[in-house]
Amino acid sequence: MKNNELLNPDSENNNENGAENLNPQQPEEKTEKPEKKSSSKTSKKKTVDKTDEKEIIKTEPVSEKDISREEVSDTGAEAPKKKVKKAASGKAEGTNKSAKKASEEEPAEQIEEPAKEKKKATKAKARVKKDDVENKETENKEVTTEEVSEDKTDKKASESEVSKDTEKKEEKPAKEIIASKTDKKDYEKEETEDSEDELTEKYSKLKKEELVEAVEALVMHEDINYIRRHIGYIKVAFRNRLKEESVSDYEINLQKKEVSEEGEDMPEVVDEMVVRFDKAFGVYKQKKTVYDQAVEKQKHDNLKAKEEILEELRQLIESEEELKKTYDVFKELQEKWREIGPVPQSANNTLWNNYHFLVEKFFDKVKINKELRDLDLKKNLETKTELCEKAEELLLESSINKSFQKLQKLHEAWKEIGPVPKDKKDEIWDRFKAASDAINERRQSYYGSLREEQNKNYAAKIVLCEKAEQLVETVSQSPREWQKATDQINELFRVWKTIGFAPKKVNDEVWVRFRTALDNFFKHKKEFFRKYKDEQTENYNQKLNLCLQAEALKDSEDWKKTTDELIALQQQWKKIGPVPRKFSDKVWKRFRTACDEFFNRKAEYFSNIGGKQEENLKKKKELIEKIKTHKYSTDNTENLNILKEFQRQWMEIGFVPFKQKDAIQNEFRKTINEQFDKLNISRKVKSTIGFKHKIENLKKSPNADNIINKERSFLMGKINALENDIKLWENNIGFFASSKKADVLKSEFENKIEMAKSDITVLQEKLRILNESQS
Repeated sequence: MKNNELLNPDSENNNENGAENLNPQQPEEKTEKPEKKSSSKTSKKKTVDKTDEKEIIKTEPVSEKDISREEVSDTGAEAPKKKVKKAASGKAEGTNKSAKKASEEEPAEQIEEPAKEKKKATKAKARVKKDDVENKETENKEVTTEEVSEDKTDKKASESEVSKDTEKKEEKPAKEIIASKTDKKDYEKEETEDSEDELTEKYSKLKKEELVEAVEALVMHEDINYIRRHIGYIKVAFRNRLKEESVSDYEINLQKKEVSEEGEDMPEVVDEMVVRFDKAFGVYKQKKTVYDQAVEKQKHDNLKAKEEILEELRQLIESEEELKKTYDVFKELQEKWREIGPVPQSANNTLWNNYHFLVEKFFDKVKINKELRDLDLKKNLETKTELCEKAEELLLESSINKSFQKLQKLHEAWKEIGPVPKDKKDEIWDRFKAASDAINERRQSYYGSLREEQNKNYAAKIVLCEKAEQLVETVSQSPREWQKATDQINELFRVWKTIGFAPKKVNDEVWVRFRTALDNFFKHKKEFFRKYKDEQTENYNQKLNLCLQAEALKDSEDWKKTTDELIALQQQWKKIGPVPRKFSDKVWKRFRTACDEFFNRKAEYFSNIGGKQEENLKKKKELIEKIKTHKYSTDNTENLNILKEFQRQWMEIGFVPFKQKDAIQNEFRKTINEQFDKLNISRKVKSTIGFKHKIENLKKSPNADNIINKERSFLMGKINALENDIKLWENNIGFFASSKKADVLKSEFENKIEMAKSDITVLQEKLRILNESQS
């Protein structure tokens, strides 16, 4: 990624290096079509959870009526209600009686469809009623491959066996939930795994380097499903880190553009972390390809196994064995069927319709006794009651996504359960439906609030775009004006980063508009500084001349005259304007080195005069010991005066040997500070006293005025910086009004403002002391 290449900090669809696009709520989108399956221990369902209105999928609970058409219960299953070729009237009548009996086990009520599907639903119900009437004169017929290939009429009949409701559930869009069998154990096991929110939180805390290490370790895992579950969240977190760096890089570029008069392009930098991440992701893709091939092979094996079960069912129906033995074999075949995984999509409908047909034929044959059937109905009622309780418990689940995902598994489990007693079927279904409706309504409400917040963010970003565009139209005539305008642009950018996503369909658009305004601003600024470059070159030549003069004077021993001349050169230096940035530090270090060499020699010369350095050193050590052993009273005012007197005595002692000057000075300052701490003297008072002591030392330096002027500039710069911070924090407090953590954030910024004001008070006091020292 190039340093000057900018990504949208709010974009949800930034892809790097051609890697797969993964939604944070959907770690990996499958490229293959969803498998049509109603039971599988290895399958996993996914939900799409995006913030954009178009991407939010409303999955309504499946009605028990629809479920019953696909279920295979322990006691029986309803054969598909389809139009087929008419056969002998006696056979048709017998078959339709059993179908009618099974249909009576199902509640007539269906869950209300989404608003835009209501018309379709009404028409579909009308067609179903019409089909039911027509089916009274038809029979259920097993679909076989041979019949499809040999007779076109039979082919049409077999195709008609697949109802429109069944087709809708079997041919789900890629973005809807992929159905999977979930029994009680599978459901409980699912609850023990890390949830989507937990995985998101886990990986969002890691740094970019840690995420790379995590994905490299993950792809070495043997379980491809484990990799698949985690890698999407790692990639989302990694992409977010890249976005954060992109925003940070752009902010740095804003500062660089302030002085980038030459228009030099930023060099391309290869991010080693991105290279490593892509390499590891490539390993996962290779493993996934191998895995998908194995899954496809397994599907064909599953198809063969299920076809064998169908053949065994046919033989069982024709068998003359006693009822108990026949029924036990039948239950075993049902269990085997459930345990076999998914089959190829092209064979799914035919396979299921044949299975349902044979199950119904089995019950027509054995005419199972009422006591055994009632036992099964009671067992089914107990199981569905447990599912109702689990669905109601989900209303207490804090995570919207987690509750929705678990609800889908409960619906899949519901489909695997057979009918219940007729007097309980409406009651138990209404209870399950009510819990499902409440969960779905909560989810829809959540995304409605999210869309409302995004619309507010969009409105705020439009305002920032307009302000940025106004600054572009304003023509600055001096570097100072450009700096002021740049500060305003930077302020807009800082505020932009505090605002969340806009709606997806306009998120990139509004970012491009804002970025274009910023780019145009710095384009105009660069044009101004290109013209300003000639003046900076002249300034550079003048400063080079001053360097030559200072270097000619640095070895002089005419202390008074040379001091005056060097101070005059320093004054000239200040009057000269800025030079090109790439030469600024170099030329300044050259000039300062020449001046410092002279003044250091001068200081050393005067510090050695009189031969009293050793005696002064001894006096200072004694004074330090006296400060440590002095008995202080409980009156802080008196103690403060005593400490001031100690510092005055220190100042009266002359120079010490040059090599020990810093060590003795640091020891004295440490001792004084320790006493201040023990006496609980305020930070302001302690800082002020220490600063006075510092200024008194500076005044004895040969180049005291120059050093004091630098200190003044430093203090004023620090005060200005704190004042700007206070303005920024005060302005930003207003942006937290709609935030969920508004009070916490507001309190945090108010504490920062108070601390900054306190620091300004101390700095202003130091500035006053500094000004008085030169008066």
